[in-house]
Amino acid sequence: MRTRVAVVGGGTSSEHDVSLSSAAAVADALDPTAYDVVRLSIGRDGTWREREGRPVGLAGAVHALRSCDVVLPVVHGPHGEDGTLAALCDLAGVAYVGSGVGAGAIAMDKWVTKLVAGAVGVTTTPGVLLSAATASTYTWTHPVVVKPVAAGSSHGVALVREAGDLQAALDAALVLDDRVLVEDVVVGREIDLAVLGRPDGSHIVAPALEIVCDGLFDAGTKYDGSADFRIPAALSPVDLKALEDAAVAVYDAVGCRGVARVDFFLTAAGPVLNEVNTMPGFTQQSQVPKMFAAAGTSYADLLDLLVRDALAGAC
Repeated sequence: MRTRVAVVGGGTSSEHDVSLSSAAAVADALDPTAYDVVRLSIGRDGTWREREGRPVGLAGAVHALRSCDVVLPVVHGPHGEDGTLAALCDLAGVAYVGSGVGAGAIAMDKWVTKLVAGAVGVTTTPGVLLSAATASTYTWTHPVVVKPVAAGSSHGVALVREAGDLQAALDAALVLDDRVLVEDVVVGREIDLAVLGRPDGSHIVAPALEIVCDGLFDAGTKYDGSADFRIPAALSPVDLKALEDAAVAVYDAVGCRGVARVDFFLTAAGPVLNEVNTMPGFTQQSQVPKMFAAAGTSYADLLDLLVRDALAGAC
């Protein structure tokens, strides 16, 4: 008997299109001999739709979710990855792949993530938290990175090298969120780790990925194909262990489940946490699937593992 899986994509955030691509890739890759896939999408306006595009409303969506054995939510960003969909699945009483409500909310909030990481001894990027009311009080003294507290795919992120560019960067970030982080520019290599937690409490850490790009790894660089991903990253055994230990520590402290991508800067003083993604991009060309592929786990096998673990964890 095939396992019935609901794959949900889209969403109301700025990552809507990326999420649709991830969800389509996931649904297409699930083995049709093992899985009966139910495709659902959330429009930019919040309308739930079935595969044919027919609006079903929230009640219809819940009915569809409850008809499935497990949900694979591939909705990036706020109103999805932030625990919203996990909460809906919890209320509907259906198993789901990925982190729960608390972990999703913590990881989506970059400021709270800093506090949690710091509490377990993982260094984070120095920065300050601003709101629309306090942004005008910030005085630029050195190059900084401005980013929304809760947004993904590098939307609203800007590298500010001169004081005259600060206000425009703050304004752009505040369009996406009512809170903004202004962080110091960290000099170091950009290294991503993918951590997969298993139902027995063990972890699988995929080969590390290094992002090599000219300047800031922003939304344009992320999707225009100009970024150079190197897997496995050329790291010394000491640096690799430090990164893997920090990634697992943050994964556990946040309370993640399933797979999460933990991003670092590797500096002369050691790893510095950048952010945690509980539902990172998930096409075959995305970072996490590429990292697991480098370890010999195919895209379809990774998805199968995530679904089976979600079902085992719900038992």
